[in-house]
Formats: sequence, structure tokens, C-alpha cells
Amino acid sequence: MPGGKRGLVAPQNTFLENIVRRSSESSFLLGNAQIVDWPVVYSNDGFCKLSGYHRADVMQKSSTCSFMYGELTDKKTVEKVRKTFDNYESNCFEVLLYKKNRTPVWFYMQIAPIRNEHEKVVLFLCTFKDITLFKQPIEDDSTKGWTKFARLTRALTNSRSVLQQLTPMNKTEVVHKHSRLAEVLQLGSDILPQYKQEAPKTPPHIILHYCAFKTTWDWVILILTFYTAIMVPYNVSFKTKQNNIAWLVLDSVVDVIFLVDIVLNFHTTFVGPGGEVISDPKLIRMNYLKTWFVIDLLSCLPYDIINAFENVDEGISSLFSSLKVVRLLRLGRVARKLDHYLEYGAAVLVLLVCVFGLVAHWLACIWYSIGDYEVIDEVTNTIQIDSWLYQLALSIGTPYRYNSSAGIWEGGPSKDSLYVSSLYFTMTSLTTIGFGNIAPTTDVEKMFSVAMMMVGSLLYATIFGNVTTIFQQMYANTNRYHEMLNNVRDFLKLYQVPKGLSERVMDYIVSTWSMSKGIDTEKVLSICPKDMRADICVHLNRKVFNEHPAFRLASDGCLRALAVEFQTIHCAPGDLIYHAGESVDALCFVVSGSLEVIQDDEVVAILDHLPQ
Repeated sequence: MPGGKRGLVAPQNTFLENIVRRSSESSFLLGNAQIVDWPVVYSNDGFCKLSGYHRADVMQKSSTCSFMYGELTDKKTVEKVRKTFDNYESNCFEVLLYKKNRTPVWFYMQIAPIRNEHEKVVLFLCTFKDITLFKQPIEDDSTKGWTKFARLTRALTNSRSVLQQLTPMNKTEVVHKHSRLAEVLQLGSDILPQYKQEAPKTPPHIILHYCAFKTTWDWVILILTFYTAIMVPYNVSFKTKQNNIAWLVLDSVVDVIFLVDIVLNFHTTFVGPGGEVISDPKLIRMNYLKTWFVIDLLSCLPYDIINAFENVDEGISSLFSSLKVVRLLRLGRVARKLDHYLEYGAAVLVLLVCVFGLVAHWLACIWYSIGDYEVIDEVTNTIQIDSWLYQLALSIGTPYRYNSSAGIWEGGPSKDSLYVSSLYFTMTSLTTIGFGNIAPTTDVEKMFSVAMMMVGSLLYATIFGNVTTIFQQMYANTNRYHEMLNNVRDFLKLYQVPKGLSERVMDYIVSTWSMSKGIDTEKVLSICPKDMRADICVHLNRKVFNEHPAFRLASDGCLRALAVEFQTIHCAPGDLIYHAGESVDALCFVVSGSLEVIQDDEVVAILDHLPQ
């Protein structure tokens, strides 16, 4: 059941995503604070448009924007900018810089240090705003020789054209965006994100779909869904009016719980197509409205309250109650989450048994409805002696009686007896082991029985075929273990291996299997990418790396490269690792246990690594 995923919930660094999302309308650079001259490591599209440089041109240049300095750039401001970087401070400046086409532009430059989880400055965030419109006209090469009036006229003309381009349709929208930008990028603000790995955070009033509360709630919804799937067909078929206050209150509570579930689903995260956890409230609402909202809404309407009124027609009452069966569609949505808490085989086995029981229950309700419809001919008001209900009434000694004063038929089996008999017939039909003591007699009953047998054969084959597969999976490792032992025994017997050596072989196989539990480590590692495989190998060999002096000064890269080449072997008592005269093709480290070095049948050394 791959659908019950938690999503990508491992700690991850979302600094860049947060900065881009919060400052989509601004221009900024990110510089490395731990390398000389603070090289640029990221430039957003806004800065590229503002400066005229391509991203590739800006990368690895200094974050002080020294590549944009020119003749009119103030030297004192340049010195202040550099001192701000040297001291890892927050500051802001008005500085004149040059675009790629050497056009001078006034910028409002803000510098903010970004810290990691250890409160160490690792990045600089530099934001830029074009404030040329608010400064005096810049005297560059193209304007030299102009009169003051001409320069002023040009500046006013340019300002007017630029302002016309930037004038928005909605003034309140600009105020909102500007205030949002100032709030997020204000220097020294606590809301600047840190550059560190952290678990994905959810907004307020948003529930993680894998938290303990939501898991418990899903189990409650699953149980109530089964309750609805059982009671609704029974009430519709046996025409039970909910006059009992206790049952009416219980069903009303169920309706309220399903209504609360709708509210919770509007505030519950879900796993996106890429495996990420979606926590944006707007996306959550849109996803729920497009998928399960209509079905959930129909399923939680208070149909039972309508049934409680005496003057409601039975047909309308049954129609309203039958609409609650749409809650059964929730089974698939909730069941997809069960594999996160149960083994695959156990979850499927439980669900298959429940499905089989539910189908038998529904068919039993339909089977009774057919008999109840045909047992009394409403046109002639006579009993149909060939109906299975009439035959059942005779067999158990509760026959139907005609009340001449009221003009109706009375008596017959009780509802409990009718339901048990109906369920008995459908179960024997679905399992293809019917005894014939309850048999269809009318044409409608025979047609329904044929359809039920066809459905039953498919359902029986599907369910019990899956049961066989599940049990095979459960005992797959055990079967593989015994098969391997039998093959080894046959091999030793075929080639007449000496008894002592045979015992050593069997001891090695049994002890190795008990340590690995039949798991093929190489096969598992081959699935993982190279970087993850190295991390796993370092973890598996951590005892050697931590305790052996040969690896104390080794770098992480060296340990990762060595760990991938390590192989763990298990030696049974009496095994020989190397014989005298053999070529040594590997270097061995003792992780646990002890070894003897024997020369001329004498023990000359003992190597051990035993717990103290």
C-alpha cells in the first residue's frame, strides 16, 4: 500500500525557498561569508534584470558588488560596505553602482548576515532597490556639456515615463506588497530564516497528516465507516424506523463526527506528486474541494433525523438512508494510511476479511428484500407459498397468519431469525459450499442467486488468492532458509565432505543467518544512491572507525571511500582466516571476538576485541 506515505519529512534546508517566496518582488544576492572576498553563490532574477548581468556573470564575483563600481561610486561608502562585511554586521547604504552597460544607478543596498544553527554567520543577504528617481540627476558622460535646465528636463521626462510604467491599477496592492517586503527584509529582523536543516514546519491551525492525533482520528473514522456500512443497508432492507432515541442519538453523533472530519480535512496536510508535504492552506483547500469534499458532505447529512418523523413516506425515508452508503468510499482513503502502522500482509489480510464480511452482509440484506417483496402479493393480498420466506416460516414453526379484521398478514419469523438466515445463505453461496436447506424458488430469487454466485466466485478467488500470497510472503525467509540448508546438506553428502568440516560449514551458515536475518546487505545497498550508500556503510563500520587508531586522523571523505569497500564476515570457532604461505589480498580488523595466531601448532599471539 504505497499510498500511505508520510512524504518528505526528513530535516531539510529550505532557506532559499523561504527567501525566494518572501521576496519574489525584490532583487537580492547571497554571498558566502566564510570565503575570502565573500563570493556570490546565488543571484535572483530580479537582480539580473536590475543590473543587466546574467546569473553566470555574477556568480563567484564579490558580494560587495565591486564589479559594479565606477568613477562616481563614493569611496567612503565602498569602505563602509567592506567594513560591514568584515565585521559580519547588518547595515544599509545609498550607493551609486553601474549596470553592465555602464549606466549609473542609485541603489539602496541592505546587508544582513545569515546564521546557521550554531549561530555562525555562513551567508550574506544583500538586497537592492533602485532609488534613482529620488536622487539628483546623475552627471555621466552622456550628459556632460548639457545645461542644468536640459539635465533637469531629461530627468523629469525619464521619471515620468518610468512612473507611468510602474503605476499599478490598485494602489492598496502596492502598499501591501511594499509593507510585506519591508517586514520580511528589514535588517536585524528576527523573521529572517536561518541557514540550517530543520523539519518542515506547518502554518498555525494546520495538522500534519501523520501526527498521532490524525492517526487516531483516522482509526475512529474507519470504525465509524464500517458501522455505517453495516447499519445503513440493514435499516433500509428491514425498514427499521429510528424511533429508538438511543439509536437516533448515536447516529446523530456519528453524523457530527463526520462533519468535524470535513473541517479537519480543510486543515490537514497531504503528500504532493513529488513526495513533498503540502502545508499551504490554499492548496489544501483546493485539493480537498476537488477530491473528497462532495462525497464527505453527502455522507454526513442528518438523514436519520428525517426518518424519525412518523409522517415521512417509507420510500423517501429509505432513499435518504441509502445515501449514507457513500461513506463506504472513505474506506479506500483511510485504508491507504494503514500500511504505515501495520505490516503489509496483516493490513491486507484484515481488510480482505472485512470486505468479504461486508459483501456477505449487503447481499444478505438484498436477499431478504427480495423475499419480503415477493412473499405477499399486494395486488391479491395472498401469500406466495413458493417464496423462501414462507418456506423458512414453516420450517421453524412461525407461519404467516391472515388477520381478517385488519386485512393484513401477520406472524412469520423474527427479524433476527430472518437476518441470520439471509446471512447464512449468502455466506454459503459466496464460499461455494451451499447445503440447499435455503434455496431460491422464484424467478427473481434464482436470477439474484446466479448473479451472487458469479460475484462470489470472483470475490472468493481474489480474497483467498491474496491470502495464499500473504502467507507465502510471511514465510518466504523461513522457506529460503530451509531450502538453503537442504541444498548444503545435499552438497556435503554428495561430495562426502568429512564430518568435522561438514559441522563447521553448517555452524557457519546457521550463525551467519542468525546475524543477518536473511537480509542481503549488498542488494539493499545497491538500491540506494552513491552518497546514501556511503553514509550507510560508514554507520555499519562505525565501530572500526571510532576505536581503531589508524582512522583517527582520516577525513570524512576518506572514511566514506573506505567504508564502501569494507566487507563484514563472520568466522565460526575453528575457522582459519589465513594460512601460512597464502597471499594477503585484504586487511582485516577485528570488530568483536578473538583470534589466535598459530605457528608450528603453538599459539604465538591472541588478538581480541571483547567488551570490557
